[in-house]
Amino acid sequence: MVRNKQVFFFGDGLAEGDADMRTILGGKGANLAEMTRIGIPVPAGFTIGTQVCNAFLANREQFPPDLQPSVESALAWVEKTMDARFGDPENPLLVSVRSGARASMPGMMDTVLNLGLNDAAVKGLIKKTNNPRFAYDSYRRFIQMYGEVVLGVEHHLFEEKIQALKKLRNKERDVDLTAEDWQELASRFKEIILQETGKPLTEDPHEQLWAAIGAVFKSWNIPRAITYRRLHHIPDHWGTAVNVQAMVYGNMGDDCATGVAFTRDPATGENRFYGEYLINAQGEDVVAGIRTPQQITVEGKERNRSDLPAMEETMPELYKELRQFVRHLETHYRDMQDLEFTIQNNRLWILQTRNGKRTTEAALTIAVDMVKEGLITREEAIRRLDPTDLDQILHPTLDPVARADKPVLTTGLPASPGAASGQVVFNAEDAVAEAEAGRDVILVRDETNPEDIQGMHAAKGIVTARGGMTSHAAVVARGMGRPCVSGCVDLRIDFANERFNVGSTRVKKGDWLTMDGASGEIMVGRIATRDPEPSEDFTTFMSWADGIRRMGVRANADTPEDARIARKFGAEGIGLCRTEHMFFQEERILAVREMILAQDEAGRRAALQKILPMQRGDFEGLFREMQGLPVTIRLLDPPLHEFIPRDEKGQAEVANSLGLPISDIRERVEDMKEFNPMLGHRGCRLGITYPEIYEMQVRAIMEAACDLVKNEGFTITPEIMIPLVGHNKELEAMRRTCQAECDLVQKEKGVTLKVLIGTMIELPRAALAAGRLAQSAEFFSFGTNDLTQTTLGISRDDAGIFLMEYVDKGIIPQDPFVTVDRAGVGQLIKIAVQQGRITYPEIKLGICGEHGGDPASIAFFEQVGLDYVSCSPFRVYIARLAAAQASLGGMKDTISYEEQTIKLN
Repeated sequence: MVRNKQVFFFGDGLAEGDADMRTILGGKGANLAEMTRIGIPVPAGFTIGTQVCNAFLANREQFPPDLQPSVESALAWVEKTMDARFGDPENPLLVSVRSGARASMPGMMDTVLNLGLNDAAVKGLIKKTNNPRFAYDSYRRFIQMYGEVVLGVEHHLFEEKIQALKKLRNKERDVDLTAEDWQELASRFKEIILQETGKPLTEDPHEQLWAAIGAVFKSWNIPRAITYRRLHHIPDHWGTAVNVQAMVYGNMGDDCATGVAFTRDPATGENRFYGEYLINAQGEDVVAGIRTPQQITVEGKERNRSDLPAMEETMPELYKELRQFVRHLETHYRDMQDLEFTIQNNRLWILQTRNGKRTTEAALTIAVDMVKEGLITREEAIRRLDPTDLDQILHPTLDPVARADKPVLTTGLPASPGAASGQVVFNAEDAVAEAEAGRDVILVRDETNPEDIQGMHAAKGIVTARGGMTSHAAVVARGMGRPCVSGCVDLRIDFANERFNVGSTRVKKGDWLTMDGASGEIMVGRIATRDPEPSEDFTTFMSWADGIRRMGVRANADTPEDARIARKFGAEGIGLCRTEHMFFQEERILAVREMILAQDEAGRRAALQKILPMQRGDFEGLFREMQGLPVTIRLLDPPLHEFIPRDEKGQAEVANSLGLPISDIRERVEDMKEFNPMLGHRGCRLGITYPEIYEMQVRAIMEAACDLVKNEGFTITPEIMIPLVGHNKELEAMRRTCQAECDLVQKEKGVTLKVLIGTMIELPRAALAAGRLAQSAEFFSFGTNDLTQTTLGISRDDAGIFLMEYVDKGIIPQDPFVTVDRAGVGQLIKIAVQQGRITYPEIKLGICGEHGGDPASIAFFEQVGLDYVSCSPFRVYIARLAAAQASLGGMKDTISYEEQTIKLN
């Protein structure tokens, strides 16, 4: 029956829906029905289901032919319940027409209030209420909202008339205008509509109603709603419901009021009733700031040092009734509620309730308190937090007071969270030098590359003109915990003169710049930041999550400092150590370049001997910090040319340092040049061509491990990862090389260790041939950054140019470099997992790409049975919570695999 039903009535204790029908009724409609069922006084109304929205938009904005009789029947129920008639000039029923999507989208779609008024009905309203000021105030509000929402008339045209009349009457506030003033404005508003549309405002209430319903459906596709859906991963095909509800009025006199309340403090989570109200006002007056709102409670009045009387004082009996309903709603929904209420002639109505928006700190406190109060279980508490929100308490944020008056210069992609201020520099060398001199710097680049690693580490934040959410800058910055804003397409960088322009604004080297990696905003000047302070509630909450999750959580860490941070945030090992990041330090890059420029194996081995003790020290530091936890070390992966400067000046410096002619450097660089290095001479192909490189790295790993085991009693199981394998013979050859060096070092040291040798699955062929690869591997680690690139044929560094347009146009559901592409890359992972376990049931399976820190991807990895995820140290908390939610079946209202597949097809 519900499947074919389009319109659902609620009112007077009866409702044709309930809280479990959010998919059809939307959040607002489901809550209105549920409140009605549990005895909350709700003005009668009806909900038009989300399926009607989809049909309307798909059918060139035409209503289904069978909708009208259903609406008329429901409207008759509302008339009977509220004892008024729609369109009756003597006893008019007025309604609101509001949107209500499955997921809350506050303020994103359109609303029309006081619908049903016309020149005749306004006189009936005056007669009924004996309040002409209220009637004409309501009428002008209706004309204004209907003009804006339904007819597309600009807001400022109406607002200018109001301000002009207040100035003429020498009045400061809207509430000071008289009935005659509002009557005059209503006439002027109708003139505006006639001038702007060429047609007079319709006097037919039924015509008004259908036009408003259509306008609300259309608002599902207005730009701000589309943007909000994209930012919050709300599918386009959900659509919105429309709620048509009888109007009740808080602006009929001093025995009327309107307000917004929270059952707990949304800023702190403190268990105290919190809210604001206004006497003789309509709901939008509270939220729009037209008048200074008053506190509901005396405690709130004292806390805010307000001289205005609290509702607890002015309307004590109604306040007590409101408190009863508030307790009932929170107990029923078992969550903090955000509700709106109206008092009309001393009668209290609850207009809506929903789970209240709150800060992350408040969400933690509320979840922990409700578990302690017995309202919810630990599992329910774990489900309630969005894991990505934990970023708010792990990174510095801008001080909101200091931020308030700073205009945004430009906005890019929020690539790595956190906030920072610093003086602008344009190259890595200056970043290091300025940081060593004690100055905070922001590194601004067109894009970053591995050569910039030291400068990125030295900078307080990174800004790039190109690149996406998973560009080199984004990935490395997240791993370091540095804020990063990438893809700032408005930046025009002049490196020669060390400055950049955004429009007419010029910023030069040394100028102060502030960036917010969570919002992608860039501002000129210095803005104070606030350091994160995880609370006792946070610690308690995370301990619950760890007790629930199945998957392990490791960190991607390349230095002992990274490993220390990872342990602090609860990492259970290192899932990826990228050894190439160790090569760029100033004292060792020369030896690396000497190795690359050597003409024969003997020359390479001589240079590698200089690097060996440095690498051994690196690995010893990692093992020491991890204290026996697993450490997966990836052997050298990038092509060798990345370690040689690309510019003439840099090549001259290398030639001078090595005592070689610059022509030799140029010639070697030219020899190494590749058209597509990502698909070229890198990964295990280097190890096969130059086995001495991998031999040195394995020796460094094993010497570090053996020394710690022998001298300090550590328990260490090194995990050596061979990158970019596609053929099982590649892996067999590299395994022989690595195993031989492991055996040799253990014999030399007199220590026997368990050593795991595995591979990174980052090529489609590797995933498809996983059964064979598992014959030579103790573990697979999915490198989903490259697996996504090679599967989709898209460069993550260049995809920012077009990828968001693909998302906006519905070609793909989300950025595949942020959330794993389940239908493509995900299927390869599933194949590799299944085939690998058939060959070697005990094989260890993990993920070390950027997707290891993405909650939606983690949910998928739980489904396919991976043993662990690995992510940047600063996303370990996020991964721990997401893994717990994945064990419980994921978060509510996320995009399911089935929905994603439907959309892709």
